[in-house]
Amino acid sequence: MRIGLLTEGGYPYVGGEGGVWCDRLVRGLDGHEFDVYAFSVGQGQEDAGWVELPPQVRRVRTAPLWAAEEDGVVHGRRARRRFTEHYGELTAALCTSAEPGAAEKPGTAEADRFANALHGLAELARDEGGLVAALRSEQAVRALERACRAPGARRAAREARVSDLLTVADHLERALRPLSLDWYEEDGLGAVDLCHAASGGIAALPGLLARHFFGVPLLVTEYGVRLRTHYLTRPDASPAVRSLLAAFHGLLTAETYRAASYLVPGNAHARRWQERCGADRTKLRTIHPGLDATPFARVGEDRREEEREKSEKQEKRETRGKGETREHAEPHTLVWLGRVEPARDLVSLLHAFAEVRAAEPGTRLRIVGRPSGPEGEAYLGHCRALAAQLFPDEADGPHAVGRNPVSFEELGGPGAETTADVHAGATVTVLSSVVEGFPVGLIEAMFCGRATVSTDVGAVVEVIGGTGLVVPPRNPRALAEACVSLLRDPERRARLGAAARARALELFSVEQNVAAFRGLYLETVARTPVRRPALDGAGDPQPFAAPAEAHVPGHWTEPTPRAVPTWAVETPEPVTETVR
Repeated sequence: MRIGLLTEGGYPYVGGEGGVWCDRLVRGLDGHEFDVYAFSVGQGQEDAGWVELPPQVRRVRTAPLWAAEEDGVVHGRRARRRFTEHYGELTAALCTSAEPGAAEKPGTAEADRFANALHGLAELARDEGGLVAALRSEQAVRALERACRAPGARRAAREARVSDLLTVADHLERALRPLSLDWYEEDGLGAVDLCHAASGGIAALPGLLARHFFGVPLLVTEYGVRLRTHYLTRPDASPAVRSLLAAFHGLLTAETYRAASYLVPGNAHARRWQERCGADRTKLRTIHPGLDATPFARVGEDRREEEREKSEKQEKRETRGKGETREHAEPHTLVWLGRVEPARDLVSLLHAFAEVRAAEPGTRLRIVGRPSGPEGEAYLGHCRALAAQLFPDEADGPHAVGRNPVSFEELGGPGAETTADVHAGATVTVLSSVVEGFPVGLIEAMFCGRATVSTDVGAVVEVIGGTGLVVPPRNPRALAEACVSLLRDPERRARLGAAARARALELFSVEQNVAAFRGLYLETVARTPVRRPALDGAGDPQPFAAPAEAHVPGHWTEPTPRAVPTWAVETPEPVTETVR
């Protein structure tokens, strides 16, 4: 079958967020064909280019979300009237919808009003060739102002100032740019058998329109719920801006959830958010992200033998005389790997490590990762200063140079060329986040057979499943106690590491992810009515022209003309009776 893959800021761009799992999915489903429809999020992303595409990607069509050129479309009086009507209905739905948590439920009057207005704008853009100028016009701002001042509008909308109206109108113009694209033609999205949106929000909007215009089924994958992200952003905006934008994204999410044939959360944490935002439970199919276990195979397979040797050495040391002190034991290493930012709570990790160091002298901590943006740079500087304060350089004598037990490194440096190299040197892998979605780094540690200590955030408990220790977030003492308990028990580390590796291979491999999507694709198409029936020369439908095996992937399954006997082609003469 032909899949229309819809992405935003990811595949096929180099370094695109979420692009790795899309590439693995496309390569794994080599029996299908893919048309990629991608939104870019910046000039730098476009300049970086695309990843190497497999042959099953037939074509790629891109559009920027960060800029929109004037389309030169001049609307007549009738078109302007239609725009005012539909845009006014859409903004009225934003102003009259309930607070976030109620408007998202499908079937409400505001949701229906929003959906009708959205489809009306899409039809207008298709008829006129675009809505770029209209969405940027003073007409749009005045329609938004009338909706905010109309009876029945929420208090936050009524209190919107001119600056707030301009901010909201600008955001709506950016969010509705996909309406003006030329993707919605018979040879575009109308030619695919299934639209698969790699995320919710704006990326799913072309899929909504393909379903509206052509009846193409829509599948939406959300490894992180976009609506939750919008609720947590713009903390410095005014109440009116936050309220109106939350209402827009809530109603867009509700329409996406209503129209989608299936919703695919990547974990139970995302699934709960989808249900909270109005998703129908019967449409939910949880499919965990698939990671390539090959780079970690060597480390994971060698782990059990390594732990066994360490256990034997420890037993020998314990049986020796009292003359040998504990300092002669091989030092342990805690490893933290990820993006350096405040949400990772490295401050709590450093305070916890101070207690670990007191209980287990000689233990080291490796913090491997790059800062995320300017905020991450400042946070990294703060963490370096804290480490220097908590762990002054330790020297053997007055003329020796000390060495801090905490090291800050970047991936790709000496001893940290790959994530597998980092985990190979870890006694225990630690995750200290206070905010976490799906912990990919934790799964990589599990592939390597490492015992882990993690904070109870996001989908951590679902991923660990009893193969590691989980402690409350922002609790350095609990984090330290869990680390010390594993450092002192090599047999337990070995058991947990082996169980973690087995769990990761069973649930989080690329193979399980590809197999699950292959089955869901076939199930979705099988439940979708035929959209383009085959017709004969007279224009009548041929009920058996597309046999069931035509849905099996591959070009060889295309129906071929059959040899028809001549007696079946000749038109028989009608049987008549003579009326006497």
